[in-house]
Amino acid sequence: MDLVFRNCINASSFSSENHRNVHPRSKISHSTSQRRNRWSPIRVSSLAAASTAENSRNGTATATRTNRSIASTTENDNKASLRLLGKSSAALEQLDIERGVCVPFRKYSPETVRNKVLESRASIVSLMLRGVEIVWNLGLYWSALMYDCLVGRDKEVVPYRARQLRNLLCDLGPSFIKAGQVLANRPDIIREDYMNELCILQDDVPPFPNQVAFKIIEEELGQPLEAVFTKISSQTIAAASLGQVYRATLRDTGEDVAIKVQRPEIEPIIYRDLFLFRTLASFLNGISLQKLGCNAELIVDEFGEKLLEELDYTLEARNIEDFLENFKDDPTVKIPLVYRNLSGSRVLVMEWIDGIRCTNPQAIKEAGIDVNGFLTVGVSAALRQLLEFGLFHGDPHPGNIFAMRDGRIAYVDFGNVAVLSQQNKQILIDAVVHAVNEDYVEMANDFTRLGFLASGTDVSPSFQLWKQFGRIQLERTF
Repeated sequence: MDLVFRNCINASSFSSENHRNVHPRSKISHSTSQRRNRWSPIRVSSLAAASTAENSRNGTATATRTNRSIASTTENDNKASLRLLGKSSAALEQLDIERGVCVPFRKYSPETVRNKVLESRASIVSLMLRGVEIVWNLGLYWSALMYDCLVGRDKEVVPYRARQLRNLLCDLGPSFIKAGQVLANRPDIIREDYMNELCILQDDVPPFPNQVAFKIIEEELGQPLEAVFTKISSQTIAAASLGQVYRATLRDTGEDVAIKVQRPEIEPIIYRDLFLFRTLASFLNGISLQKLGCNAELIVDEFGEKLLEELDYTLEARNIEDFLENFKDDPTVKIPLVYRNLSGSRVLVMEWIDGIRCTNPQAIKEAGIDVNGFLTVGVSAALRQLLEFGLFHGDPHPGNIFAMRDGRIAYVDFGNVAVLSQQNKQILIDAVVHAVNEDYVEMANDFTRLGFLASGTDVSPSFQLWKQFGRIQLERTF
């Protein structure tokens, strides 16, 4: 894409308080090590004991917080709020136990979301209007699907309905776009034609205006764009649920960089959506536990936790530094450098990745890249993240992975990064060993310990299928 000089917006002056401090590279390893200690995994048994002790103090602590926030309510209302907060805390503790890790600093909690969306009458009205908007639009779409089934044309209009669903999710905003991205990677849930359409949401969402994006960049930089960049692309390189990306050239060094800009006024919308999602999940939780064996509230909690983490680009910058440290001696993996002095909570400036996005496999072949070798590199990088580092990319869809022309694999978008406990790392290693040895009984036990299978599930009918699949993979390998 051609790059053009940016001269369409008058530069605004900002105080020196808006400048971001530069973090010297010499301090990165120290800050990374501190962060790892903060997020260090612990065993489930220890966490369960800590959770039990915390629950014994939960009533007093929660009462103190609640009485400060809703002093004007009646005693009965206070008691109801206490029960709700206690239930929310217990759900998050259960989520930590299932992960096998402890998260001491949370950006998300159900009570935080509730307080934000119910803090004023205007907020409550906005929440009600948002609920009506969601129900109305989804209801119309569902009615159209039912009508197609009644008249017997449901198969004929699938491509149209798939595009309609994608456009509907875009119209409903970032939370629904993110949900569509998740469904695009779940062929076990959604049919292929719908899945292919939802894949477009991974990097081709309608962008917001350049004027708005450039103003946000200037606010984060604290100076005009012309003072930092010699040129910036006239169109977005990619646009997704939470932000969009431009290509630019640094004035000081002449290096090409990618500028990731967050969508404006996105946080209130996400908080309202999360509150509505969790309210619905509380009604459906009994059914989901009985029929599907999963906790609907925990699913929403984990979705909300990751979504709010992705809104903080300073956290993403630290994630990139962690990955740089982990793969610093691996010549097969490329992690972009991050420019901390030019980044903030809404803007992230990174090294430009000159590769081929994996959403275009034909272009990878045409570039002469050894596809089998590239896949081997990708598998090796993924296994190192899971089994060696315990820190892995949480959103590795094809739009976030590039094939470099020298055969390396490159990752982008580190907003969603997950931590694996030492115990779960060991279980995964056991599962790999059992798969190689064709010990499928023990491998099934490993999957149960990881929570992939419900306890008591009869997996014996799958043993023969697993054995055939394993032999096919060995034949392909050798």
